[in-house]
Amino acid sequence: MPEGHTLHRLARRQQRLLGGQVVAVTSPQGRFANEAAILDGMVFAGAQAWGKHLVQSYRPAGSRKRADERLVHIHLGLYGAFTEEPTPMPDPVGQIRMRVVGRDVGIDLRGPNQCELMTPDQLDALVGRLGPDPLRDDADPAAAFRAIARSSRPVGALLMDQKVLAGVGNVYRAEVLFRAGIDPMRMGKSLSRNEFDGIWHDLLDLMPIGVRRGKMHVVRAEHDRGAPSYAPDRPRTYVYRRAGEPCRICSTPVLTSVLEGRNLFWCPTCQG
Repeated sequence: MPEGHTLHRLARRQQRLLGGQVVAVTSPQGRFANEAAILDGMVFAGAQAWGKHLVQSYRPAGSRKRADERLVHIHLGLYGAFTEEPTPMPDPVGQIRMRVVGRDVGIDLRGPNQCELMTPDQLDALVGRLGPDPLRDDADPAAAFRAIARSSRPVGALLMDQKVLAGVGNVYRAEVLFRAGIDPMRMGKSLSRNEFDGIWHDLLDLMPIGVRRGKMHVVRAEHDRGAPSYAPDRPRTYVYRRAGEPCRICSTPVLTSVLEGRNLFWCPTCQG
């Protein structure tokens, strides 16, 4: 499942490609046909991300009223993806849930977990259920620390809980805990505010790199040596997907386990 930086990168790109344009919206697959008919011919007003949720906004030409706004909430899930084509776009192939076509480019959405119209009030309710997103200027890290500080769940699980912290997925979870030297199985309430602040500021450093580059970069320059440990299309990491391989710092074999249904990776020495 894409982590938060991917959704922010997609939102910014869609804003650049389509922002301010009257667009044609269809649903070749048919599952979003009624909603697409409402949006067809509107102006693509913008796109934003909150954690792993992307929201597109549409308005009638000439209107700037929030009451006239139509929102599309998209959660890609495990299999969803956007693709782009210059206009005129080729005929649809496969299960395209939504097609949005502007002047010079069109965007197809396939296989999302969710693609639905949403009112502004519903968006407010969704955002209210999410923890702070490190990639948003309006994020309040204190809210995440309050949730962590009163929990007996492992901090490794809490960082993945979107109600606690929005946008962090398995890779960033594993890597920021390694970089902080924190055992992922520690109870959340054992984490000090200074330790949490270190994690938060590390996310503030690392996640924008993912937005800019389109890929994660989590290994410090002084530790980035040797051949990649797995497929070249995977990010270079300290521990993520390196089970059994030597830690880049201390050479202890990296451990793996399953925590609340997700694979967990850590170094028992550096994070002991």
